[in-house]
Amino acid sequence: MHPLTRRHILQRSGAGFGSLALQSLLGADGVLSSTNPLAPRAPHFAPKAKSVIFLFMYGGPSHVDLLDPKPELAKWHGKAIPVWKPEDAFMGKKTKNVAMQSYYRFAKHGQAGIDMAETFPNLARHADDLCVIRSMHTESNNHGPAIFQMNTGFIQPGRPSMGSWVTYGLGSESENLPAFVVLLDHQGAPVNGALNWSNGFMPAAFQGVPFRSSGEPIAYLTPPQSVSATQQRARLDLLKQWNTEYAAANPAETALAARINAYELAFRMQMSASECTDLSREPESVRQMYGLDNKVTAHFGKNCLLARRLVERGVRFVQVYSGGNEGPKAWDAHDDLKKNHDLHCAETDGPIAALLDDLKISGMLDSTLVVWGGEFGRSPVAENGKGRDHHPKGFTMWMAGGGIKGGQIYGATDEFGYNAVENKVSVPDLHATMLHQLGLDHEALTYRFTGRDYRLTDVSGEVVRAVLA
Repeated sequence: MHPLTRRHILQRSGAGFGSLALQSLLGADGVLSSTNPLAPRAPHFAPKAKSVIFLFMYGGPSHVDLLDPKPELAKWHGKAIPVWKPEDAFMGKKTKNVAMQSYYRFAKHGQAGIDMAETFPNLARHADDLCVIRSMHTESNNHGPAIFQMNTGFIQPGRPSMGSWVTYGLGSESENLPAFVVLLDHQGAPVNGALNWSNGFMPAAFQGVPFRSSGEPIAYLTPPQSVSATQQRARLDLLKQWNTEYAAANPAETALAARINAYELAFRMQMSASECTDLSREPESVRQMYGLDNKVTAHFGKNCLLARRLVERGVRFVQVYSGGNEGPKAWDAHDDLKKNHDLHCAETDGPIAALLDDLKISGMLDSTLVVWGGEFGRSPVAENGKGRDHHPKGFTMWMAGGGIKGGQIYGATDEFGYNAVENKVSVPDLHATMLHQLGLDHEALTYRFTGRDYRLTDVSGEVVRAVLA
């Protein structure tokens, strides 16, 4: 005897009327649809951007050393600053209330005169393309919760990531590639791992797909040499026939439609993803522009070039990580800020500038929203003498393209770079603004789960209209 499930009871009791009601409810939610869940969908209003490239500097780049100069730190160097609170220190007694001036020289760039550190000589050429937001703040000074919030809007796991929300709202323009791709640092994934690009409580079709840093970007992408494309197609057709027949007999088994679509996407990816990830197809001049011939910039440059090729082919959301694991491999400059940031700025400056150059040359920057930043900033006081602690109360991010007004600085921190004090921008505000540029109303983009309508921005968030072109 087979045990009865609730679905069997609904199907067999009362002439199956319970099952009919269940099918109606599921159908209303669209979960029984056999259509592609990533098919393009109309936005709420006319978008400025079609895709996003999120350059995630994992570990926390220092705003006061890179994009938010604070002359007062030089005046107060070695002295206690009045705004410091000991409870804000993540590293406890290792962090002292001793101001530490920046290691770097700043200069103004572009017609807007945007201040940038000497560590970004190539990015400085794009000063007039950047909207530098100096008043970001977040809720946690711990990597795990903070990176969750920047990715999912919430400091705890279980929520869909931003890329999942975007693909849920808009679908994908590519039939042959994932809608949401994650490009990791060659030194490993950030803390929380795959939960950072999880689909949460949404269907699995909306989760991010990480590409591997070496070898084939996706495991088993290339079929065995002994299996021809015709044979592979025949196998999938037979499997699809069996799954379709079973789905017809078991309409409440909602995972089958998603599985059928996953098999079909996998087959199409075998036919086209290898072409997308084959960077040897690019002219040598482009490869040099991204720094693929330089061991310092080669890996991040490869990912930036691949990000351009992905959005060019209709991928909706690409997240590119700089910094792997924890400690000096990430932008987590506890012990020696200069040594840490010298390395990571050198790895990323040229490739990011090349990405912006490439998008402008191809005319894609207008329709591609590029975002740069980490999960928080770094404290203006010293840790271990020459490092900086985590700092969530005021930090810097920038945006470019996709309908954002370049050549401007928005918001400000106090004279020490400690607290965001002018035109403060929360993570929900940032998310609302990004969704707005994609034609999505963050208050209308909802997903019902456990009887409640959820959204990326939860119960807050406002579009920062001053940064829009």
